[in-house]
Amino acid sequence: MTNRRTSKSSRAAKEHSDVLTWEEVSRTHPVRNGVYQRAGRLVSLLTDFGRINPCYPDALSEDGETIVYTGEGRHGDQHLSPGNRALLAAVESGHAVPLFNKLGTGRWQLTGFWRVASAEHRFDERERRMLWRFTLKRVRGGRL
Repeated sequence: MTNRRTSKSSRAAKEHSDVLTWEEVSRTHPVRNGVYQRAGRLVSLLTDFGRINPCYPDALSEDGETIVYTGEGRHGDQHLSPGNRALLAAVESGHAVPLFNKLGTGRWQLTGFWRVASAEHRFDERERRMLWRFTLKRVRGGRL
């Protein structure tokens, strides 16, 4: 008989290394846009670090502990949309959310849990538009 119980730490390690399908990701993040919120509360995030959608130039720090996450809005200046408002509110609430990285078509990776530490709305020279940029900090115990 196989022991089906696994420790929380071994499940967490498995989550960070497994390639997930969209079906698996959508259990947590049921929408295709990058920011999922319910009733104004941030629930989860998607990224591809600008590899597939260069209009969202998210960036991971060298030490892997910080992400500069681009807000919601593909074209033109980004405004306080419901998703950006939820990200901004998460700065105050301090709750952690899962972030899924798109590796390719139908292939995703859970990067861990992140807190939104700060936000700024500024003109991005490269994108030539106003962007919301949110600083995400890794929650201890999470890996990319």
